[in-house]
Amino acid sequence: MSIDDVRAAADDIAGTVVRTPLLPAPWDGELWLKPESLQPVGSFKLRGATHAVARLDPATRARGVVTHSSGNHGQALAYAARAAGVPCTVVVPAGAPPVKVDRIRALGAEVRLVPPARRLAEAERIAADTGAALVPPFDDRRVIAGQGTIGLEIVADLPDVDVVLVPVGGGGLASGVATAVPALRPSALVIGVEPLLAADAKESLAAGEVVVWDVERTYRTSADGLRTHLSALTLAHLRDRLDGIVTVTEEEILAATGRLVRDARLVAEPSGAVALAARLSHRDELPAGRTVAVVTGGNVDPARLASVLA
Repeated sequence: MSIDDVRAAADDIAGTVVRTPLLPAPWDGELWLKPESLQPVGSFKLRGATHAVARLDPATRARGVVTHSSGNHGQALAYAARAAGVPCTVVVPAGAPPVKVDRIRALGAEVRLVPPARRLAEAERIAADTGAALVPPFDDRRVIAGQGTIGLEIVADLPDVDVVLVPVGGGGLASGVATAVPALRPSALVIGVEPLLAADAKESLAAGEVVVWDVERTYRTSADGLRTHLSALTLAHLRDRLDGIVTVTEEEILAATGRLVRDARLVAEPSGAVALAARLSHRDELPAGRTVAVVTGGNVDPARLASVLA
């Protein structure tokens, strides 16, 4: 991917996706938060989904779209599909937060619940049977370019940014941001953050190939949006462009989730809080300077949020 791909995506998503602000963290003079939780569907995923739908030719778009998602990408694609007037089916792994599944349905998409290990295969089957276009959560150039628009906005709003902390699940967001930010601010570093209990990306980067953790391991983390593994496409981008990756514990993730609510007045889900968790708990491991933590989503189960704040 190139910066030109990301700029083209920015044109495609204008008018549908909110241009979220950079919010200064009141407790840290060198930290800003990028609150993608303020998107209409509560997460950054709307960027990639909107760009992907916009790039479909009319005949393909008329047959609808399908994806697999633990919730946020499913909501985003359902929203983008509804805006374009096309059918949408979302394959959701059993165990996904009910609040996310309910919102996918509320946006007009058909939901298919399957065992976690079957999510991709079922989405591919539906695409083959119906002719619907498969729009993956991260393993797609259009999606990566759309997510990269976050990087464009960060540098536009903070031209002297030094460090961008970005969560890593499937790697689409990190691939896009790590494409955009250095192209515009060559001295800036992009650091990935993932849960210790789903640290397959860090292992993949060390091994030089995609390492897949089974669902019994990744489902231990509360950061349900980061339970997926990298693809060959995202690994290639991250190996070339990511400047490092750190892991955070469950305790650190939940502490950061609470900090966002109490001190930044932002509702965040655990997946959305991992970048801040790295800044709060691993600052000595990170490069110094003006830092942006991407808060990727706020679709948290109310019971989970209540337990964090108790």
